Amino acid sequence: MGEQLRLLKVKIVQGKKLVIRDFKSSDPYVVVKLGNQTAKTKVINCCLNPVWNEELNFILTETEPLRVLNLEVFDKDLWKADDKMGNTCINLQPLISASRLRDILKVFSGETTLRKVTPDSENCLARESSINCVNGEVVQNVWLRLRGVESGELQLTIKLINSSASSM
Repeated sequence: MGEQLRLLKVKIVQGKKLVIRDFKSSDPYVVVKLGNQTAKTKVINCCLNPVWNEELNFILTETEPLRVLNLEVFDKDLWKADDKMGNTCINLQPLISASRLRDILKVFSGETTLRKVTPDSENCLARESSINCVNGEVVQNVWLRLRGVESGELQLTIKLINSSASSM
């Protein structure tokens, strides 16, 4: 039997009320980091409410524990360094716990809410988030507040999928 792998699919859905970093707008993109893995979205030109709908994938092994997903939003500039537009993060432990609960309850079809996570001073949630099992996949839809800026939120859909090394 192969090593247990987890595929973390992070869909960057959209941004709302992002800050202006150019003359009247910004050209935002998102950099996502998990451990030593990094991925980024495409640039959306002249937009403070961008829609990316872009999925970024991260592969994790049993020996590399899931903890925190870090996201930074930047404004793409041609002639100078890209400007920071805020950062945020999400603790993945509730998603991991929900995945274990799904396995214990043997929920592999239909849609079931496994857990709810509420905003507090310890996280960047902009509103309550549900973690659901949808046809066997553990899915969290979440809105995150951007830190270090006047305004801005990111909407993500995160899926945690278990698989063995031989099937990936």
